[in-house]
Amino acid sequence: MGKDKSSVPQWFFEQSGVIPFRRHARGIEILLITSARKKRWILPKGVVEPGMSPRASAKKEALEEAGITGRISREAVGDYVYQKWNGHCRVTMFAMQVTHVHESWEEDDIRDRRWVKLEKAQAMLDRKELRTLLKRFETRLEEFV
Repeated sequence: MGKDKSSVPQWFFEQSGVIPFRRHARGIEILLITSARKKRWILPKGVVEPGMSPRASAKKEALEEAGITGRISREAVGDYVYQKWNGHCRVTMFAMQVTHVHESWEEDDIRDRRWVKLEKAQAMLDRKELRTLLKRFETRLEEFV
């Protein structure tokens, strides 16, 4: 028997993003950005562009959305799926140790950014899947620094 068509998503999008972090005297800090409408705190991510790997696309999104560059992990921290645009998006997240924070960046007029301690970042993110990925990142931290 075939699948019930109502349970199959009409569209499927592949996205990737980064968990931007730095070592600070107070411990590990995560850079959060606001969503485009500034209603909630998120991590940089976007659609994987044609011809780009998820890793390369994640690095590009970090620069565009957060104005950061750095060393990105070879392996993904993990992924999650959520509903958007009348379909489903699978987001693959990589760790990025931030080496440079630009004063101005492409989306600085629509986004704010804030460095926060890892524990606070977990509390500020409203998407459960992102909180889970941050916990996974924390347990595997030595792989990324």
